[in-house]
Amino acid sequence: MRSPEPLVSRVRSVAVVVAVLAAFVALTSGAPTTPSVGPGPTVLETVADPSQFDPGNIISDAVFFDGDAMDAASVQSFLTAKGASCRTASDGSPCLKDFRQDTTTRPADARCATYAGAAGESAAAIIAKVGLACGINPRALLVMLQKEQGLVTGTGSASRYRGAMGFGCPDTAACDSQYYGFFNQVYNAARQFQVYAANPSRYTHRVGIVNQVRFSPTASCGAGPVVLQNQATAGLYNYTPYQPNAAALAAGYGSGNSCSAYGNRNFWLYFTDWFGSTQVGAADVVPEGNLDTVSSADGSYAVRGWVFDRTDTSQPVTVHVYVDGSYRTAVVADGNRPDVGAAHGVDARHGFELSVNASLGSHEVCVYAINIGGVSNPQLGCRTVVNVDSHAPVGQVDEVSAVPGQVTVRGWAFDPDALVAPTTVHVYVDGVFARSVATGVGRPDVAAAYGAGPGTGFSWTTSSRAGDHAVCVYALNVGRGSASPLLGCRQVTVPDPRDFDPVGSLDTATGAGGTVRVTGWALDPDSPTAPATVHVYVDGTQVASVSARLTRPDVAAARPGAGAAHGFDWSGIVGAGDHTVCVYALNSGYGTTNPTLGCRSVRTTTAAQANPFGALDTVVGMTGSLGLSGWVVDPDAPDAPTSVHVYVDGAFAASVVADGDRPDVAQAVSGIGPRHGYTWSTQLAPGRHTVCVYAINTGAGTTNPTLGCRSVVVVDPATRNPEGVLDSAQVTGGALTVSGWALDPDLPTTPVTVHVYVDGQYTGALVAGGSRPDIAGARPGAGPLHGFSGVFTAPANARQVCVFALNLGAGTTNPPVGCTAVRG
Repeated sequence: MRSPEPLVSRVRSVAVVVAVLAAFVALTSGAPTTPSVGPGPTVLETVADPSQFDPGNIISDAVFFDGDAMDAASVQSFLTAKGASCRTASDGSPCLKDFRQDTTTRPADARCATYAGAAGESAAAIIAKVGLACGINPRALLVMLQKEQGLVTGTGSASRYRGAMGFGCPDTAACDSQYYGFFNQVYNAARQFQVYAANPSRYTHRVGIVNQVRFSPTASCGAGPVVLQNQATAGLYNYTPYQPNAAALAAGYGSGNSCSAYGNRNFWLYFTDWFGSTQVGAADVVPEGNLDTVSSADGSYAVRGWVFDRTDTSQPVTVHVYVDGSYRTAVVADGNRPDVGAAHGVDARHGFELSVNASLGSHEVCVYAINIGGVSNPQLGCRTVVNVDSHAPVGQVDEVSAVPGQVTVRGWAFDPDALVAPTTVHVYVDGVFARSVATGVGRPDVAAAYGAGPGTGFSWTTSSRAGDHAVCVYALNVGRGSASPLLGCRQVTVPDPRDFDPVGSLDTATGAGGTVRVTGWALDPDSPTAPATVHVYVDGTQVASVSARLTRPDVAAARPGAGAAHGFDWSGIVGAGDHTVCVYALNSGYGTTNPTLGCRSVRTTTAAQANPFGALDTVVGMTGSLGLSGWVVDPDAPDAPTSVHVYVDGAFAASVVADGDRPDVAQAVSGIGPRHGYTWSTQLAPGRHTVCVYAINTGAGTTNPTLGCRSVVVVDPATRNPEGVLDSAQVTGGALTVSGWALDPDLPTTPVTVHVYVDGQYTGALVAGGSRPDIAGARPGAGPLHGFSGVFTAPANARQVCVFALNLGAGTTNPPVGCTAVRG
C-alpha cells in the first residue's frame, strides 16, 4: 500500500548508531537492567536467501491465518528486543515497544470476532488481540509494521503511527484520513485480508490462475506471470500489487533499479529472518527466550538470559554466543529460572549465564538459540556494549547540537589514573578525525558523583556544512588502562545557513523632483519579530541605513509569528538625472550574506525644478477678519501635503498644511493626488493689509517660493451694526402700540428682530419684515421688508418705551432704534 521503496537500509543504519550510544550510556550510568521473562525475541540473523523467494507462494495460509501464534507477552518481548536501540522521536512519539493508546470496542462481524477495547493498551496487546480477533498471524502484522514504516526497529513519529500499516495509503495518492491511527491501521489492515479471502473474485490477484503481476507502479516496467498458490499470497498482492524483479531480489534488503518494488520482497525477508520459514509448521517450532543483560568488566562480558523450545520443554536448549559477528562459545541453558517457569508454564531449568572474553572497547554481542526440532536458530538478542576496565577513561557525550553552519559537542570525561588532570578527547565527524579537545569545563555534578576533579567537562564548536552528520567522541587513555573508549555517537542535522539569510522586497523605487523614494519590507529569520535594517545605495554609494519597522499586515499574514513591523519607506535628495537605486537587507544572525532586495532605475530633476509650486486663489477681507485659499504641490513628494506660510503686513502669521481636497488640481497636474488645497482665516484690525503666502520646500528645491501677495481691506465691525427708527409709541387703555423700521447692513435683505422694552423691562419681540417702500428707496439693494408694528400690554403707569435692533452679522452691539416718552 506504500510507495515501493526499500526501508531497511535507512532504519538499520540509524538503529546501529543509537544502539551503540544507548548501550554505553547504560553502562556508564550504572542503571540496572530488569530482565524480561516474556517469550523470547525470535529474531534471526540475516539468513533469508532471496533466491528462494517464490512469487506464487510468499507465505502459506496455515502460517498467515494463524491468529493465536503469539500472545501479548510474546509480542512485547519481541518488540523490546528488536527495539532495544530505539529512542523517543523528536516530536515526542514513543518507540513501538513503549507505545500505548486507548482502543475502542469493535463488535463481531463476518470477518473478525469482537475486539474488546481498553484504556492505555500497549502496541503488543493491540497486535496480539487484533491477530486473534481477525485470524491474522501477529508475526505477519509485526512484519507489515516493519516493512511499511520501520516501526519495529526504528524511531516512530506522529506520521508513521498515523499510517502504521499503510492501510488506505495508495502509491499514487494521499492516505485516507478515516483510517488514521495505530489501532485503526492494525485492525483495518488485518480485517482487509479476511475481506480478500471472503471475496476473491472481486480483486485483481486470484488463486489458481495466471496473474500478470506488475514489477512497479511505472507501467513501462512491465509485469510477469505468476500462478498464486494460496489466498495469503493473493491477499499480499492485493494489498501491495507488485512483485520484486531480479534486481530487487539480488539486492537483498538494498535497492535494485528504477523498476524495482520492495514491499512483498521485504515482507518475505523480514518474516524469514525474524520467524523462520513462511511455510506450514516451521514458525511453530522456533525456540522462545530472551537475552536479559550483557555487562562488561575488565576485559570480559557477562551474558545472561533464558530460552526453551516447546518441541520438548524438558530438554535444555543450547545457545551460541557471537562477538562482532564471530562465534566465541556455546552454553546449555539449564540454569534455574523460576520466573520463566511461572510465566510460561514450563519447568524452571532454562536459564543461562556465562562470561565471554573480549578486548576493551565497543563490541556487539549476539546470542542465538539452537533449535531442537525445527530448522531456524533464532537470535535472542544483540547488545553493543563498551568493554572497559577500572583504569580506562570514563565519560559520556551529553549533547551534540547544531546551528546553521556549526556543530557543538558537550560532555565530560576523566581518567581514573589522573582524576584531577585534564583528559583529552578526540572528536570524529562522519568517521574523520576533527579535533583533539582537553577537558577543563567545570562539572561539579561529575566531581560529586565520581570524586574526580572539578574541570571534567568539555565543549567544542566547529564549522560544518549543511546536512546530516555523525559525531563520535573517544576519551584517550593516559594511565594503565588499555583502551580509549567511545564516549558516544550522535546523529545531528546542520541547517543550511542560507536558509537564514534576510528576505524581503523592494516594492517601489521612484524619482519625484530631486528626491528618490523607496518602499518595501525586510525580515531576518534569525529574529523574525525584530525590525531588520536595510541599506539604500544610489549609483553604488550607500546613502541611508533604515530600520524596517513600519506596519505591513500583508507580511504578518504571509509569515505567521513574525508580526507586522517589517516595512520601510525612505526618501532622500539626489542630483538630477538617471540613477540606479538598490536596497540591501543586513543579516544579523546565521545567514551568509546581506542580500539585495532589488534595484531600480529612477530619474530626478534639477534642484530648481524641484521647488514647490501652486497658487493663492483668493484673499477676502471681511468685517474684522480675512480669509484666503489656494493650492500647492512639492515635486519631491507629489502625493504628500505641503506646508505654506502666511505673512500679513510682512510678519509671519501662520503655518498651514495644504491637505484639502482639490480634484481640479489633481486633474490639471499629472501624477499627483487631490489633497493639495489650503484655506486659512483670522481676525484682523480694520484697515488695509498686505497678505503673502509662501510654499515651504521639503526636498531638493532651492527656495520657498511665493504663491502670491494680495492687498485687502478689513471692515471696522462698528460700522456694521443694525440701524433703524422708532416712528411711534403710544399707550391707550393699557395697550402699547409701536411701529418703525430696522435693517442690518451685513444682511441687508434679511428681516431683523427688534426687542421692545417698557421702563427698562423687556416686553416682547417683533420681526421687522413689514413692507416699507420708503426704506427700499433710501437703501438700494435692501428691499422693502424692514418695517415693524405691534401691540403689547403696558402698565397703566408706563413712562418710556425703547426698541433695540438685534445684530445679525459682524457688528459689535444691538443698538436702540429709538426711545420715547409715553403716558399710561
